[in-house]
Amino acid sequence: MNQVSEILGDKGRDVLKIDADASVLEAVRQMVEANIGSLLVTDGDEIAGIVTERDYLRRVTLEGRTEDSPVREIMTSPLIVVTPETPIDECMALMTDRRIRHVPVVDGGEVVCLVSIGDVVKFKSKQQSFEIQYLTDYITAS
Repeated sequence: MNQVSEILGDKGRDVLKIDADASVLEAVRQMVEANIGSLLVTDGDEIAGIVTERDYLRRVTLEGRTEDSPVREIMTSPLIVVTPETPIDECMALMTDRRIRHVPVVDGGEVVCLVSIGDVVKFKSKQQSFEIQYLTDYITAS
């Protein structure tokens, strides 16, 4: 059974973070510059939550906060996490059921990566293409 660790091999282990006291505008700027949809939020040395594009839309745009508001006011907390040993199908089901697009991967109490639903779908698509090719080769070799 495939595990989240297989996605980490392709994706790398960069985790972008922002301080909980930083402005919402700074978080948006950082996400746009990195072309990503979420940042982990830190409070001192601790991970306090996650801020996403959806958090901005809901908690700033709709609730009338300003872009000067601190990230801590709009972040999602507590985090829903997986481990490198989590089966990919379980990770996908968790993300679908909870309606989340990004999930931190925690190994030994430390966040080692953020996995997006796009990463999971890309992995599953590659896996299915390989299986189809294998079956096609098997059938035509007979």
